Amino acid sequence: MPTGEAEAVAHGAATIVNAISTGDGAAFGVDLWTKAHIKLTDEAGFITGEISSDPSENTLLIQKTVTRVLSHFKAEKKFGAKVKTDSNIPIARGLKSSSVAANAVALATVAVLGGKLDDFELVNLGVDAAFDAKVTVTGAFDDACASYFGGIVVTDNLKRRLVKRDTLPKGLSVLFHVPAKKAYTADSDLKRLKSVAQLAKIAYKEATLGNYWSALSLNGIIYSSALGFDATVALDALNAGAIAAGLCGKGPAITAVVSQESFDAVKAALEQYQGKIIPAHPNSEKAKVVT
Repeated sequence: MPTGEAEAVAHGAATIVNAISTGDGAAFGVDLWTKAHIKLTDEAGFITGEISSDPSENTLLIQKTVTRVLSHFKAEKKFGAKVKTDSNIPIARGLKSSSVAANAVALATVAVLGGKLDDFELVNLGVDAAFDAKVTVTGAFDDACASYFGGIVVTDNLKRRLVKRDTLPKGLSVLFHVPAKKAYTADSDLKRLKSVAQLAKIAYKEATLGNYWSALSLNGIIYSSALGFDATVALDALNAGAIAAGLCGKGPAITAVVSQESFDAVKAALEQYQGKIIPAHPNSEKAKVVT
């Protein structure tokens, strides 16, 4: 009976441009994290998942990710698996929890099998699993790349092509304002989101030119309008000195990028609204196997 075990960690990401209306997106890495621990079993095809940080959540993405990796290595008829994830990323708030989890689970599964995959093969297996689990509309290739590689990424999600990578400026912090209510990507009103495609293209153009923070703020206003979220939270963060602020993913979380000088004032502005404030830093570290 196989007793192999492995653990991997992938870091979080935040939206610069949401790809849901056009297929083109941009995102950047943050130092929130998800760890995945996997143990192989001899019960072929039987995969169990546990999300220890949010036990009520559906574990289908975990199972689909492991299945994709086992199938890639033609090991699905040999092994089953028990997988447990832990994370400090709230689920279904727009904070890329699915992309990060898929990266961590895929990386741990490849490691426990002793396999080798190049980075993009591994990211793509996680994206495929997200489609299998129906937790994504575009595959979230931008989020997956920002989580896996760190730094800033600009992508064509439909062709799964990395258009541009960039390093993050030093000395910045990130504040997330996270309301209590969850919002699942699969439940998004696609017709409304498609209606802002021409505006989203302007934000994407800004990102391709390297104007990442203006792209983030513009994207936030566009998608807040389309999704029915109040943009006042982000605008108040900007008024308090944030470099950029806007809706993260399909919300309801808000991302504020701040300098050290503006950190306290922006945090105080966000605290005027109900919800949790999660501080983070930009991340440039790649996902990795830890055991």
